[in-house]
Amino acid sequence: MPIHTEAEFTDVYRAHYEDVLRFVRRRAHSMNVDDIVGETFLAAWRRRRELPAHPRPWLFGVARNVMLNADRSARRQSALVVHIRQATEAGCHETAIDATAQVDRRIDLVAAWQSLTPADQEVLALHVWEELKARDAAMVLGCTRAAYAMRLTRAKRRLASRVRPAAPASPDLSPTH
Repeated sequence: MPIHTEAEFTDVYRAHYEDVLRFVRRRAHSMNVDDIVGETFLAAWRRRRELPAHPRPWLFGVARNVMLNADRSARRQSALVVHIRQATEAGCHETAIDATAQVDRRIDLVAAWQSLTPADQEVLALHVWEELKARDAAMVLGCTRAAYAMRLTRAKRRLASRVRPAAPASPDLSPTH
């Protein structure tokens, strides 16, 4: 899908800006989000004639590379930890379960998440939060679909092994793609 005009690029930008923004917000310090998104679309503009027909995964991959180049420190990991805490707290609406059990599950899940490597966190985040299909997530990570599937399976197992057996896994990590 080579893009030749500014209007064509504007259409791509409008169609994917919010997704890229959400993708970056989940991974980067809030002070860096605008810069990362801007650099992502600058790279897309520069390579507009090479954009794939479905540029969303490609844009995610560019954004990921911008983040990796800009900040390989714990700030990205911290943003993911904060997000999973919020998601866990917001997603827990079971009134029939004792509040103490809910808190215990949240603490278990957060601790399990924090014990994972950044690579495991990233592969799970692409699956759960971004809801990418395997081929698209593989494109983001720069690997084959088979390699992504193996990484996802291993990351799910590692996360499951770190959560107490009595606590149901949340968010849903069942393979849907």
